[in-house]
Amino acid sequence: MDEDLNVTYITLDGFLEVQKYRYICFTIIFIVYILILCSNSTIVYLICIHRNLHEPMYVFIAALLINSVLFSNAIYPKLLIDLLSEKPIISYSACLFQYFMFYSIGGSEFLLLAVMSYDRYVSICKPLQYPTIMKKSTVITCLALAWLVPACQLVVSATMTVYEKLCSFTLKVIFCNNSIYKLHCVSSRAISIYGVFLLLNVAVFPLLFILFTYAKIFKITYSSCREVQKKAAQTCLPHLLVLINFALLGMYDVIIVRLESDIPKIVHLIMTLQLVLYHPLFNPMIYGLQMKEISKHLKQLLRQDKMN
Repeated sequence: MDEDLNVTYITLDGFLEVQKYRYICFTIIFIVYILILCSNSTIVYLICIHRNLHEPMYVFIAALLINSVLFSNAIYPKLLIDLLSEKPIISYSACLFQYFMFYSIGGSEFLLLAVMSYDRYVSICKPLQYPTIMKKSTVITCLALAWLVPACQLVVSATMTVYEKLCSFTLKVIFCNNSIYKLHCVSSRAISIYGVFLLLNVAVFPLLFILFTYAKIFKITYSSCREVQKKAAQTCLPHLLVLINFALLGMYDVIIVRLESDIPKIVHLIMTLQLVLYHPLFNPMIYGLQMKEISKHLKQLLRQDKMN
């Protein structure tokens, strides 16, 4: 606690296992950060400049990749600074902001994937009604809700946390997540109940909706012609891979907080790094390679660069 400035600082104690290799870790993570920014931004750029990619499916993909950039910018700069610090610290207000960004973007990811599954359902199962259902105004509304709903709900959670008294000032993590609740002197029942509501609202219910939607798609395409089955596989498989990947990483986050004191620090560190390294790189790879139209434009862009 800094008495002069009246600012509370939290020590991030999750870096102890890598202090001897801090410069190697810094270099690797910095390279990964640049790769994340470049790969996601490249796919978004291609979707923006090519008119044949101005369809709802590609717009939602662009939103998903923008999420990865926002997420990385909320985590990586501080992470890189902390790797070079003798004693990584963060102000409590900055910690709350990082917590807010982490879960707000995570929630919007689930909601975007839910919207994308509905878009695929309408496209494959109701192709004649697709233009009237997935209008420009509908797409804009879905994007706004996907970003605003989790953000508004997380503001409430963060505000409730601000007024809790702190008895601990050390977190065994490398960035601020649900572990901040372990700083509180007394576990708040209201925060716990609201946390369950949040989890259901922005993760569990969207996940169930996605699974239900894809079950309907596969049921209809199973008895359809080969062309419809091929279209469904080409457009749905990348979304399902991203969903499975993100859902597993979301489970990691819950497990990490629950088992924090029961697992070795190095295992805890590796599991935490999965959240920030793997997923933001996974999305552009999947959509860049698996989505036919995006892949085609990406190859053209790379050929142009080679010619220049």
